[in-house]
Amino acid sequence: MGDPAGIGPEIIAESFCDETIYNQCRPVVTGDAGVMEKAIRLLNLPLTVNAIREVSDARFEKGTMDVIDLSLIDIDTHQFGEVSAQCGDAAFKSVVKAIELAMKNEVDGTVTAPLNKEALNLAGHHFSGHTEIYAHYTDTKKYAMLLADEFMRVIHVSTHVSLRQACDLAKKDRIITVALLLDDACRQFGIDSPKIGIAGLNPHSSDNGLFGYEEKEEIIPAIEELRAKGYNVEGPVPPDTLFAKAKGGFFDGCVAMYHDQGHIPFKVVGFNWDPETKKMQSVKGVNITLGLPIIRVSVDHGTAFDVAGKGIASPDALLLSIDYAARMAENRKKDMV
Repeated sequence: MGDPAGIGPEIIAESFCDETIYNQCRPVVTGDAGVMEKAIRLLNLPLTVNAIREVSDARFEKGTMDVIDLSLIDIDTHQFGEVSAQCGDAAFKSVVKAIELAMKNEVDGTVTAPLNKEALNLAGHHFSGHTEIYAHYTDTKKYAMLLADEFMRVIHVSTHVSLRQACDLAKKDRIITVALLLDDACRQFGIDSPKIGIAGLNPHSSDNGLFGYEEKEEIIPAIEELRAKGYNVEGPVPPDTLFAKAKGGFFDGCVAMYHDQGHIPFKVVGFNWDPETKKMQSVKGVNITLGLPIIRVSVDHGTAFDVAGKGIASPDALLLSIDYAARMAENRKKDMV
């Protein structure tokens, strides 16, 4: 469900009115039935909530939203757009429940709506985000964040660290690890022979050592080892060239060396603003945690407290997240046969 004060409940409700998702999966929400009913009323949607305790009780019928009701929110005090410990706790417990269901194979994959890190910590859950929660509750040590839309897929060598630390983390072994995770993910998306572009760290990929040593000492050795193992990788490609080529379909996936190097071009492509109204028209792009024993896909945007409760949030990214999760689950099942 995500943070109940954010746009998560609204975009989930809108997604349940899109009949395409029923052709992809059998959706069920973990969270609070009262909040989901409130979102449905807000948007005046033709949906009814079926509050359940177990997945086996779900109806999976169009027009009905099956909600595993954890009864976490006092609906009389609930407010959209406000940071609160109550909502942070609800978001956390909704995520943990989804993880438990996936680990028990009661669901084939999980899709997360956004949570608020301040609310999460106010509730006493000291994680920096979804990724770290999933890693903890699945006991996963090696994992990475992948951003994806229809045309661009970007994985990161490092994410939530300072820029100074990020330079120190651009190491050969880590680059190989994330490149292999990206190759495996592309195959789960149905791409048989992925072509992967690996970014340089420094301007112009250091121009043969003029602007830094990381390419020569860490990135190029990683690329050479990947090629020796048979992987189709290219690099180090200067970042100002890599993502433009990826947008044009030259690469199936890209390895970025740090958070903003990958996030900025990705969001330029996926976040569309109306120049007249100064408001966001649509948000596309998903966040996939790779390396987990279960499938986790998320929207690549925040709780948007400034628009929560106004009925104007776009469900585009959530629908894309559901599509990615369903494809990954289907391809995993094929691999098991």
